[in-house]
Amino acid sequence: MNCKTLTILAGLGSALLLLGAFGFQYLGDMPPCKLCITQRYPHAAAVVIAVVALAFGWRLLTLVGAAAAATTAGVGIYHTGVERGWWPGPDTCTSGPVGGLSTDALLDQIMAAPMVRCDEVPWEMLGLSMASWNAVASLILVALWLAAFRANR
Repeated sequence: MNCKTLTILAGLGSALLLLGAFGFQYLGDMPPCKLCITQRYPHAAAVVIAVVALAFGWRLLTLVGAAAAATTAGVGIYHTGVERGWWPGPDTCTSGPVGGLSTDALLDQIMAAPMVRCDEVPWEMLGLSMASWNAVASLILVALWLAAFRANR
């Protein structure tokens, strides 16, 4: 495949993943957690990068697109680890221990906590959560971006 086709596929892949995320959010009534939202930004950047790369033919932008896809894959892997309890997540989206807290301190912690937790899996398919699937798909997009870079020699 040529660079243009591969760049279109990579940008379209990120656009479809974003549409899927918004579909789960608005049609499936599954509000995103903080880490879910963080995974969306690199996809949005990749879509813009694809449009600019196609418009101006800038080969080096395909490497920036690969970096954007790798970034969201990394966040997806981190999020998967938080969901599976392999490591702690950000304090702003996971539940912490309540031992040793006064009633007032516990109430303050509950009231300050976000509505959606990052350490729970709201949906999974074939044993993988949405964060895991995002990581897998994003690694495929990294390969597409790198193939686009190599094809444009």
